[in-house]
Amino acid sequence: MRKYLYDYIALIDDKIRNYHIDDEVIKEHLIKIQFFQHERLIHLFVTLTYAILLFISLIVSLKVMVFRFIALILMAFLIPYVRHYFKLENGVQYLYKQYDMMRNINEKD
Repeated sequence: MRKYLYDYIALIDDKIRNYHIDDEVIKEHLIKIQFFQHERLIHLFVTLTYAILLFISLIVSLKVMVFRFIALILMAFLIPYVRHYFKLENGVQYLYKQYDMMRNINEKD
């Protein structure tokens, strides 16, 4: 998903640089933003779930030693999820900036 997002960002950046912006491109961009927002929301839920499970595992590991291993596994999954969510969040926020640039170009024409 991240590659798809950044490929799409590059495509729109190219259209903005070349002033190939019309109403249809803007409408399509808004639809893509909705898709990426949905993806971002799903990844937020997954990331929060891993974080909550990790927190619970750390608390339980104070009493039951085997949960230290479970906490370690959860942390191994949580770190890449946080990284992925961070990049997805930044990409979607950049899409908002692109939308503003596209609207400015379209209004000038």
